[in-house]
Amino acid sequence: MDYKEIIEKCEKNGVKIIDLKFCDLPGAWQHFTVPIKQFDEKIFIDGIGFDGSSIRGFKNIEESDMILIPDGKTFVIDRFGKEPAGSLICNIHEPETKERFANDARFVAQKAEAYLEKTGIADAAYFGPEPEFFIFDRVEFANGQNRAFQRVESGEANWSDNGESDGSGYKIRNKEGYFPMSPTDQTADIRRDMVAELKRLGVQVEKEHHEVATAGQAEIDIKYDSLLSQADKIMLFKYAVKNVARRAGKTATFMPKPLFGDNGSGMHTHISLWKDSKALFFDANGYAGLSQTALWFVGGLLAHGRSLMAFCAPTTNSYKRLVPGFEAPTNLAYSARNRSAAIRVPMYNNSPAAKRIEFRPPDASCNPYLAFSTMLMAGIDGIKNKIEPGDPANGNIYKNGNGITQVPASLEESLAALKTDYQYLLGGGVFGESLINDWIAYKKTAECDFCRLRPTPAEFELYYGI
Repeated sequence: MDYKEIIEKCEKNGVKIIDLKFCDLPGAWQHFTVPIKQFDEKIFIDGIGFDGSSIRGFKNIEESDMILIPDGKTFVIDRFGKEPAGSLICNIHEPETKERFANDARFVAQKAEAYLEKTGIADAAYFGPEPEFFIFDRVEFANGQNRAFQRVESGEANWSDNGESDGSGYKIRNKEGYFPMSPTDQTADIRRDMVAELKRLGVQVEKEHHEVATAGQAEIDIKYDSLLSQADKIMLFKYAVKNVARRAGKTATFMPKPLFGDNGSGMHTHISLWKDSKALFFDANGYAGLSQTALWFVGGLLAHGRSLMAFCAPTTNSYKRLVPGFEAPTNLAYSARNRSAAIRVPMYNNSPAAKRIEFRPPDASCNPYLAFSTMLMAGIDGIKNKIEPGDPANGNIYKNGNGITQVPASLEESLAALKTDYQYLLGGGVFGESLINDWIAYKKTAECDFCRLRPTPAEFELYYGI
């Protein structure tokens, strides 16, 4: 959408402000707003300045000036404020040269798409994520020098210390939240409101439902799209979900494991490659209908699976989800229909166009631009080097998975794996070593050390009386 079309749409919808959004390195949206009268067409060429030293993973104070240039194709009407705003996602540039900023995750995604086409392997990679999240009634938490606690409340949950009850008696026990009807499912109307808002924002939803865990765990599946466009939509998705929940007097979180003893939230991601409008992952004679190209792609994901987790499951909390026994995909193996493997081959529809693989370890705490790009780069490496994935894993791998490589058990392990296995990300200049080093340093200091240095209530329970 060009400048004239944007202004016309704003006038038609009574929009008087423009909201400029961009993604920091860990994966959270930042923004600022300008009156529409100050929104000149030159902004698409000259950009608008901001302080990069105040954004996580960007610049030091001595080189803080940066520029945002909006992408007109991302324009939507944002109606979550008191008045509607015109919303644009921005690319990040250096101020003097106007070159793209190396740590702009959106730039990485754009380079990944260009690199795929340059290899000649395919001209499109499609991603279909299934983000899971919780809708809680209330959450409280604190970390201080002399105290630490968290408390979650949900009228849906069957907890003995749930606090006040609505007296209805309709509760969901642990691991029994898959597809209950209302009134047991108390968040159906909120999810439907989320779907309606996503539709208004141009995000096509395939289905929504309550998920396995109690306490309002939900899943809303998005129709597949190309890498960059899908990453943009995930950012919109998380923004809409959290704002609809708040509007309903609830709170939504994409934290992978907010509850002990029940299923966590992942973001299973379906992937397929296409060239000249032809699906490249289908072969009627292949295992589960997979082509040799698809098997090599799977081989790349498995070969680099441990280092991929540094971007696909990038929080300390991610590894409280990635443990056996809660449908968690901890085994770096592939299999048809099998949800205990890291890579599942869906068998609902065996048509060529529907053939895809599902990579199950990621969660929605990730930066989607970086996570999708790393998945693609690992798959490309598998195809280029003809990495065989080995035999498929059959049966319950949790019980019969001896000898199968596991995903890391912690963020520290994932970062260590990335430190020794990152060359596949450098192809075509998609990732730079400086970005990878910045990612490792930020995650280690701001997250791993932050958690490692703090006593927890669990440690008091275990050790106070020693």
